[in-house]
Amino acid sequence: MSVDSRPLFEPLRINDMLTLQNRIVMAPMTRNRSPEGVPGEDVAAYYRRRAENDVGLIVTEGVAVDHPAAVGNAGLKEFAVPDMFGEAALAGWRSVVDGVHAAGGRIFPQLWHQGVMRIAGSGRFPDAPSMRPSGIWGPPGRRTSSAADYVEAMLPPTQPMTESEIADVIDAFARSARNAKAVGFDGIALHGGHGYLFDVFFWPDTNRRDDRFGGDLAGRARFATEVIRAIRREVGPAMPIMFRFSQWKQQDFDARIADTPDELGAWLGLLVDAGVDILDASTRMFDAPGFEGSDLSLAGWTRKLTGKPTMAVGSIGLSKDLYERPSETQAIAASGLDRVMARMAAGEFDLAGVGRSLIADPEWAVRARSGEPFKPYTLEATTRLY
Repeated sequence: MSVDSRPLFEPLRINDMLTLQNRIVMAPMTRNRSPEGVPGEDVAAYYRRRAENDVGLIVTEGVAVDHPAAVGNAGLKEFAVPDMFGEAALAGWRSVVDGVHAAGGRIFPQLWHQGVMRIAGSGRFPDAPSMRPSGIWGPPGRRTSSAADYVEAMLPPTQPMTESEIADVIDAFARSARNAKAVGFDGIALHGGHGYLFDVFFWPDTNRRDDRFGGDLAGRARFATEVIRAIRREVGPAMPIMFRFSQWKQQDFDARIADTPDELGAWLGLLVDAGVDILDASTRMFDAPGFEGSDLSLAGWTRKLTGKPTMAVGSIGLSKDLYERPSETQAIAASGLDRVMARMAAGEFDLAGVGRSLIADPEWAVRARSGEPFKPYTLEATTRLY
């Protein structure tokens, strides 16, 4: 018996500025195909194909903000992360945006600062020191997918960020958001999870500061809220801002910022009050319970506590989670929509973020509508744009 996917294809209004044609979102996934930070025609074609095939909203791969330590080579064989600054990169993004719009789609850039995850001395600005709120990468001995030699190299403490450096990064996000609006993007997405810069301000294991950017939850959230407010000043009151957050970190899969729903509501309420319109609840499996004693997912709790449009993300369309990778000889099997539609029908979340499945198959949304079988996720899909 086929699953009724019609709720996925209902429109969604965000603020007074943007209507999405459906609830399917291409979740951000690093593609590493923008030499010198410039997205080319292959990148434009890659995103346009998803818009041509019924994806309601595209959130790009992580894009470096206008700060020299924003991104490096953390785990990447070849440095080619796109920038949101510089004449050539912005011209490239204008081509990407124009192509998506011509196909009837909508697109946000995911503005990114790797923070502690950047390898010192790497990237296009190797002399820039990496940014760490308290000089701490993360606690040792935790469950992680990172290679042991990488973890060993990252564990020694460095100098904490100064307030002047924090102000510089806030300004970098604001400039980059202004650039994104100027080239025609429909909204702004911020990567606030997975152990990157926003996240290590939130996490008490990596934020030991005793100034206004540390201490209690409000202090640890202040860097994020100041960035959000700075972006809101640049893009105006109506342009949507999406914020990705996670409990888990690359440094520690079992990490938590909020141990109870009340703590989660307090944390997310700070982001909403600062100007966030859409919350992107990133989990390794989208329907994993958010807290003990309830089957409600993290996205479900987020929607319940904030009332804001919420996206569920985490292995939608696949049988295994983010850190299960396809081998040379074996693909990761596709998964149907039964679980997604059950949760959506119950009102748990408004948007379904699809990452690896949409990397593997530009026509994933078309298959969701028609009921055709989905394609598996293969090693080939990770190595090229199509």
